[in-house]
Amino acid sequence: MTLSRKDFFKQGLFSLGDSLLKATGVLQQQTADVEEFSELPYRDQPMVAVARNERCLARNCGCFSCVERCEQQAIVVVMGEGIRIDAARCNGCGDCLYICPVTPKAIGLVIREIATASEKGA
Repeated sequence: MTLSRKDFFKQGLFSLGDSLLKATGVLQQQTADVEEFSELPYRDQPMVAVARNERCLARNCGCFSCVERCEQQAIVVVMGEGIRIDAARCNGCGDCLYICPVTPKAIGLVIREIATASEKGA
């Protein structure tokens, strides 16, 4: 196996960073968060997107990826807060979830009945 000098250094840096993250326990915590909040759309039930603004990049910078992707125009950015999703306009397609650049995702999909029940209770 032959590696270029660039690939050799890249692999060395990645393995060093991975070792440091494993030693501090950050990597295990991050993968647990991803598994805990991974919500994939159910094909047989109507879904709606929900915002998780504590993770959203739109709170602090100009991330508009979900807003630009949403064909229904159900997402708006509120500076300093994050995003707001209009459940009446959202069709639950999940495009915003897949385009979200952060991990764990700042947008989730939940079953529409659950989302409307939690809004009525709040």
